[in-house]
Amino acid sequence: MKSGFICIAGLPNAGKSTLINALVGEKVAIVSWRPQTTRNKILGIVNDSDSQMVFIDTPGIHRARNKLGEYMMQAVSGSLKDVDEVLYVIDASRGLQKEDYEFLEKYAEQLPVTVALNKEDAVTRDTMFASLEKLNGIKGLNAVVPVSAKKGENLQPLTEELKKQLPDGVAMFPEDMYTDSSMRFMAAEIIREKALYLLDKEVPYGIGVYVNKFSPRDDKDIYDIDADVVCEKQSHKAIVIGKGGATLKSIATAARKDLEELTGAKVFLTLYVRVKNEWRDSDYLMRELGYDPKDFKK
Repeated sequence: MKSGFICIAGLPNAGKSTLINALVGEKVAIVSWRPQTTRNKILGIVNDSDSQMVFIDTPGIHRARNKLGEYMMQAVSGSLKDVDEVLYVIDASRGLQKEDYEFLEKYAEQLPVTVALNKEDAVTRDTMFASLEKLNGIKGLNAVVPVSAKKGENLQPLTEELKKQLPDGVAMFPEDMYTDSSMRFMAAEIIREKALYLLDKEVPYGIGVYVNKFSPRDDKDIYDIDADVVCEKQSHKAIVIGKGGATLKSIATAARKDLEELTGAKVFLTLYVRVKNEWRDSDYLMRELGYDPKDFKK
């Protein structure tokens, strides 16, 4: 059989997390219109009769402005070590950017690189053709496949192109496993996703989530989950809570639905809002919230 690791890379908001969820068929990465939503390396596993593809989702490529940004870029560079190929995602509605060229020209010489030209449903045929023409001028690319991750269109041809580049091997994970992320980690990510969505533009990216308790009850099919929604400033705390606690309640309600799908059980979710001043520039607080740069050092 064919098996191997595939790193998904691209600029912020290219649709990497949506694509990995569509390929895996399960929610393994949170999705938001906000760029740089993904902060950790996330593994999604696709099994079929003759292959096992292990996808590593990475944060969007950007210029780091704080320690969290540095951590995210370490996640990208760390993911590109010891992988068998790269799936590079480009937002077709934005066209090719300078950073896309720089990445592709660098890594196409080192690894098999397949490009997913995403959001084909949102552009004209002429716009898509212009992007394809530019990509054809980059030497060493394995293939370029127009797709719509949101609608699940053209994923099979993309999968077949990726399979061609995988080495012969054995399955590295059990057939029924679709991610290596712990349920506690996934719970934190789900809560963060709902917070990002419901807070809209009111609060910037300084939202973290720490799960204090993730506990199944012995006698019932119920999980008790307590978590802190962490923000950087006191002024943000009131926004996260909302008038009469309405915003925090909405975050909990939306998160609870996904958490019950994740656990397959009823969930009692309690959220608290904590202020950790400038946590994105604190090594200690970043580690506390699950972002440890040592994860990517060998």
